[in-house]
Amino acid sequence: MAVSKLNKMNVRAVVVLIVFLLIFSVMVTRVGYIQMKKAVNGHELEAIAEDRWTRKQTIEGKRGTIYDRFGGALAEEIPSYTIEAILDVNSRNRVEDPRMTAEKLAPIVDRPVVELERLLSQEGRFQVELGPGTKNISLEKKREIENLNLQGINFRKEPRRYYPSQTFASHVIGYTERDMSKARMGLESSLNNYLVKEDGFIQYLSDRKGIKLPNIDEIIELPKNGFDIYLTLDSNIQMALEQVMSQVEEQYDPERIMAVVADPKTGEILAMSNRPSFNPNFYEEITNYTNYTVSSRFEPGSTMKIFTLAAAIEEGVYEGDEYYQSGSYQIGGRRVRDHNQGMGWGQIQFDEGFQRSSNVAYSILALEKLGPDRLFHYINEFGFRNTTGIDLPNEVNSLIADSYLIDAATTAFGQGTAITPIQQIQAVTAIANGGKMMKPFVIDRIIDPNTGEVIESTEPEIVGEPISSTTATQVLELMESVVDSPAGTGKPYYIEGFEIAGKTGTAEIPNPNGGGYLSGHGQYIYSFLGVAPKSDPQLIVYVAVDRPKLDLHEPGAAPVSQIFTTIMKHSLQYLNISPSATVSQDDLVEEGVLTKSYVGESIESAKAYFREIGVEAIVLGSGDKVEEQLPIGSTMLIPGEKVMIATDSNTYNMPNIKGWSLRDVMKLATILELNANFIGSGFVTKQSIPSNQTVEKGDYIAIELALPNGVTEDVFFHEEVEPEKIEGTEEVVQID
Repeated sequence: MAVSKLNKMNVRAVVVLIVFLLIFSVMVTRVGYIQMKKAVNGHELEAIAEDRWTRKQTIEGKRGTIYDRFGGALAEEIPSYTIEAILDVNSRNRVEDPRMTAEKLAPIVDRPVVELERLLSQEGRFQVELGPGTKNISLEKKREIENLNLQGINFRKEPRRYYPSQTFASHVIGYTERDMSKARMGLESSLNNYLVKEDGFIQYLSDRKGIKLPNIDEIIELPKNGFDIYLTLDSNIQMALEQVMSQVEEQYDPERIMAVVADPKTGEILAMSNRPSFNPNFYEEITNYTNYTVSSRFEPGSTMKIFTLAAAIEEGVYEGDEYYQSGSYQIGGRRVRDHNQGMGWGQIQFDEGFQRSSNVAYSILALEKLGPDRLFHYINEFGFRNTTGIDLPNEVNSLIADSYLIDAATTAFGQGTAITPIQQIQAVTAIANGGKMMKPFVIDRIIDPNTGEVIESTEPEIVGEPISSTTATQVLELMESVVDSPAGTGKPYYIEGFEIAGKTGTAEIPNPNGGGYLSGHGQYIYSFLGVAPKSDPQLIVYVAVDRPKLDLHEPGAAPVSQIFTTIMKHSLQYLNISPSATVSQDDLVEEGVLTKSYVGESIESAKAYFREIGVEAIVLGSGDKVEEQLPIGSTMLIPGEKVMIATDSNTYNMPNIKGWSLRDVMKLATILELNANFIGSGFVTKQSIPSNQTVEKGDYIAIELALPNGVTEDVFFHEEVEPEKIEGTEEVVQID
């Protein structure tokens, strides 16, 4: 029995040994396999170890900043904060009084108290966010909330994109999502590859508590900040443009407004804006995503006559003192009419035809003087068949009508052919820059902020010389006469003391519901393309207002001139461009007298001075101080010229202006901001606002003038007359 028991024990021992050896061999094999493969069940052991013992911290980069020409930030990355409320009942720092907390937060974050209290009273939540108004808040607002010492209110820091100037060249700059995850439009989108950032990191080995192990090297990948963009925009001019456009938008509620200010000598865009516009900090409210100045083409109207005139002068076929019959002009089975219902002004000279914006004159120039081939040659030379290549996204090209004989005539005076505002800006640089046409641009340079290295820069580029400097000078002279001559359609754009040269345009709009054009008062695109000073142009300003809501007595020039004269005058003064020729006290001439400025001084001292030098001073208002004076100080007056003095008064009465010169009336209209319409030439014979009647800024006045022995009709009318629509005819009719 003992031997049998021993044998059983030996068998068991052998079995156990065999099992042990099998398990051991499997384990050895497994260990060898793991050592060789460095993986368990598909999981990389090294990766698991690295994840457990390695710590990695992000080093955030910074998106590039967009600046104006002087280094003012227009789009930048800033720290922002999101409010988080701790509700966990086990936390010492939790919201204990939801009602009180909501009442104190509500006025700062602009949320209803009831809504905040509801969020702060939720049970079973560790923490909550409080919704709109509590995300992406500024450092200033964070500090304001911190000063309330509200228990349970914490802040999470995160970067955001911020636009400090709010509604400012918004379609130029564009916007990104607040967290900069997506660039949506404008330069933010088109230059995203330059502006985008790349985050870096720091990596090291640590113990189980996350404490860095000693004598272990760190791995550091530095972040890559986005490049900075410097624009040609001048914030002073741009802000003034935004303000006056907002005023006009509120007053006239147009479909859209487009405006551009440019330097004709370089092609730099100093300001550019559209309406409707938007504040990129609140991009959810955008209603218009289109930068109309580069992405919208339309019939320009009579601003196109500038380039037809230049072509005719350059080709030697323009005789300004030559007479033609205005009114209407037959072209095959079609008839072109002038904008005053085809009545015309009788036989007038071509120079006067330009001043009066005669369609007949420019049909004759296109077909009889130039001929279609030469006309369209200059359309090409002025760049109207190609995009300008401006460094803004989504520029569209023109549509040039050139299939039929009538197309040459209508293109010559701005109908049938569609072009963009920026194409007009580029073309008019040739007029304002001695024949040299400059490519428009808005990006001045791109800078690496880490090194200061200029990555890219833009230099002024001549893209053509369609005309000679002599032709350009002659065109500028005629453009000035549009503004300062009695026959000119541009009188609303006159600015006292400055040489304004320009051309009005009133373009018809194709009817979206069928053939033909829209009709009715205000159903046009009213525009003005002007340069100043005429003798040495420093600025180009283009303004177009689409279908403003006008009163029956208001001309289409009213909203356009409000923008143009405001921004042109502001810009010229801001750029220290003298409003008129000035001389020293020792340089007085016998035929003139030099004025002094009495702005800010007493009315009595100003009146005494002007009496002493033999100049009539027209005092406007009943105040005691001189608020404004025209002409300004250090200006040479011609004999008999008047000085306008506006006092610090709330109301002004209309003076008796009978016998005044056009020059003096324009000064009065400028200082009182009156919208004046003139009939005839010479000296004032009638005024639609009687003397001593109270006037307000923006009032309209019609004025008749005549030469000493002349007679004018006893009628008041606006210079811009809308076209007569004649059913069933093949007549081409366009206003202005």
